[in-house]
Amino acid sequence: METRNLLLIFFLLSGVYQQTAAQGKNNYPETFPEILVHFKPYNHNPVFAGTNINTWDRKIRERGYILYENGVYRMWYTGYNNEKSERHLGYATSDDGINWKRYSDQPIYDSGWVEDMSVIKVNDTYYMFAEGRNDIAHILTSQDGIQWNEAGNIDIRKVDGTPIDKGAYGTPTVWFENNTWYLFYERGDLGIWLATSKDTKTWTNVQDVPVLAMGPSKYDKFAVAMNQVIKYNGLYYGYYHASDTKEWKEWTTNVAVSKDLIHWTKYEHNPIMMYDRSSGIIVNNGKEYRMYTMHPQVNLFLPASN
Repeated sequence: METRNLLLIFFLLSGVYQQTAAQGKNNYPETFPEILVHFKPYNHNPVFAGTNINTWDRKIRERGYILYENGVYRMWYTGYNNEKSERHLGYATSDDGINWKRYSDQPIYDSGWVEDMSVIKVNDTYYMFAEGRNDIAHILTSQDGIQWNEAGNIDIRKVDGTPIDKGAYGTPTVWFENNTWYLFYERGDLGIWLATSKDTKTWTNVQDVPVLAMGPSKYDKFAVAMNQVIKYNGLYYGYYHASDTKEWKEWTTNVAVSKDLIHWTKYEHNPIMMYDRSSGIIVNNGKEYRMYTMHPQVNLFLPASN
């Protein structure tokens, strides 16, 4: 009788353990840590915006990008005066990530359309991947992050080596690891594709269908586009914006996790930012992870645990 009771307890505990493990697998509590998904708004948002006067950057839009380097926050952003204006590249810096100073009252690059950019530094070179006119992604390079040179449109091929179908391909987001470049891009915000390259000259899809698709939940049923990829504790986190309406009336910021940059699991509590807080990116200043949503103005979100 005593042995039977021990066996019964053992099997009951085994069942509880298996059930808990299964729930953990489904909910991914350990793969979506608090510091990467839970934030609270800074009390005096926005921290940066268009000038609202008759300047080249009276308005700002789309994804800007922030790097934290040597104790300085460096922000690149897209400015424009009116809907007919060409989109140009602006630059601002901050010592605390809250109070920003424009580098100049003029664009730092006005030789072409620059919008929705991401910036990465590899070795001694800064690479900017951005949308150009008609949402065609292109690359710029710089040695200091201020003086930029055009490097041409991004050449993306299908798995079989033929060019991707004609049309827009935008919101380029890049990750670099083990001498390989990984490019996430969207086509009409109808999915997120992934292409790789060894030299940034030619890119090849890892598959000819999205690695992150729309839906099935309502919050990202009608649009998705990657904003940033980071790596934390051996896993990749993709922050993306999405919309739950065909008209794209409002955007949200969301996150998904991956072990290989190809297969992604969406956070079950998405969105992590609502009410048109889109183009969200994470900035690690060495002490904490902050989130900035970049469109249509820059809002700061601090760790919820602070």
